[in-house]
Amino acid sequence: MVLLDERDGRYWQLNGTGAAVVQALLGGAAPSQVADRLAATRPVDRERAAADVAALLEGLTRAGLVVSTP
Repeated sequence: MVLLDERDGRYWQLNGTGAAVVQALLGGAAPSQVADRLAATRPVDRERAAADVAALLEGLTRAGLVVSTP
């Protein structure tokens, strides 16, 4: 999956796991639900999955590609 920042033309390439996270979030899943899915389907424990989801969201938010909602 590739994300395009239309403001400056920069592309952000996501690996398969990152793409799965973004697709799940776009589908309405909460970050905690996404972490649960990752822990159930990938060789990673729940805590690491939650940290990875949070890190991806933080990076995308800093880049202005994601806007947090209350």
